[in-house]
Amino acid sequence: MEEQTKLKTALIVDDEPVVRSGISRIVTHMGLKPDDAADGKEAISKMSDSYFDIIFLDVRMQGMGGMEVLGWIKDNNISSLVVMITGVTEPDIIIQAMKMGAFDYLAKPFGVDDIENIIQRAEKASAPPAQTIGIPKSKGLQAGPDRIMLGSSPVMQNLFSRMLKVAPTDGTVLITGESGTGKELVARAIHYHSRRRENEFVPVDCSALVENLLESELFGHVKGSFTGALQSKKGLFELANHGTFFFDEISNLSMDIQAKLLRVIQEREFTQVGGAVRIKVDLRIMVASNRDLRAAIAENKFREDLFYRLHVIPIHLPPLRERGKDIEELVNYFVLHMSRKIGREAPKVSREAMDVLLSYAWPGNVRELENTIERTLILKDDAVIKPEHLPQDIRQQPPDLRSFSDKMVSLKDLERDYIRFVLSRTNGGIQKAAGILGINRKTLSMKMKKYGL
Repeated sequence: MEEQTKLKTALIVDDEPVVRSGISRIVTHMGLKPDDAADGKEAISKMSDSYFDIIFLDVRMQGMGGMEVLGWIKDNNISSLVVMITGVTEPDIIIQAMKMGAFDYLAKPFGVDDIENIIQRAEKASAPPAQTIGIPKSKGLQAGPDRIMLGSSPVMQNLFSRMLKVAPTDGTVLITGESGTGKELVARAIHYHSRRRENEFVPVDCSALVENLLESELFGHVKGSFTGALQSKKGLFELANHGTFFFDEISNLSMDIQAKLLRVIQEREFTQVGGAVRIKVDLRIMVASNRDLRAAIAENKFREDLFYRLHVIPIHLPPLRERGKDIEELVNYFVLHMSRKIGREAPKVSREAMDVLLSYAWPGNVRELENTIERTLILKDDAVIKPEHLPQDIRQQPPDLRSFSDKMVSLKDLERDYIRFVLSRTNGGIQKAAGILGINRKTLSMKMKKYGL
């Protein structure tokens, strides 16, 4: 009798027919449907047409080798579990493959038990959060070993495509978007898919650093350069050498620091505070801002020459309210992720609660949604999340036209719901509600009577 596994399909990529047929027989016995490819190009062709739960990939093949195919898998955000097949013990290759996202490796010669053990381990790892909650694996973008950006909406899919295009380059990236949209996650994802991924990603929140310490933090200092400088210290620029440096909320930098940053971008070198030696660095710079930098230029709060140095590759991250059904994907992901974090079984989200979450405007964007889900899970341990479990300010919200995208409603219903909302916010105060609505008290009273409010 065949053993049953959660894995359904396997692709065996090897230039030796005996290896392909041998692995195929074993995985078939374990309940998987196998396919095979004799070289890298054939494998890519098959992966372009079909999704495989697990891929056995030979490192050394004629033409396109296994590492090149693994790179293609990573670049195209294919989340199949990849097992590298090596002819001999090659620790450097194995380590590189694992860093690139390979699940495991199989050294030749191998036996039936070796493959069965790998399948069993893969089975345990085959249900990541996104898959478990019904999010198509190909719709997200990895931003690190344990980080992912989710979004199947067209605007996010276009964003992911743009990010993957700019990742291999060293161009300076300017990321704009409202607070809470995930600008740092965008920067991390670009770094993760770049040639610098094995080196440091150094983020700096410009709004959190004290101005008189910022220069020392960025550039470092030599011993005795100022009171309290008891020893020399490397700055963050030097620590980010060969990696990526990310400035969050760059509009908060003083004009003096902006001038010094401009020189770093232009010359890729700097001097420490109190030092005279020029230190060269090789790094990619990415910055983010929730503020209109052109407006800051007009107010003489941001250098125009620095702006154009930063504006090489602009990327705009849309607010959550413009991402449609992405909200549902994110809700399900956060419910599962946060449940694991606090050590409880993940509850289901009722359709009514989901509708409330979908209709909310989310001014704090993804960060607010994540905090809302975490708060709900901590305060309520029910098996199902219902509307009454959600924070009051989210339940008592003005109707959002996005919530009617699937079911059109009349203007009468929309007016009734909005009047009800305003009255709830004014605790039934008719005079105050009338002022908010821009009508007189008598008109509001008539409408309340009309709608039975």
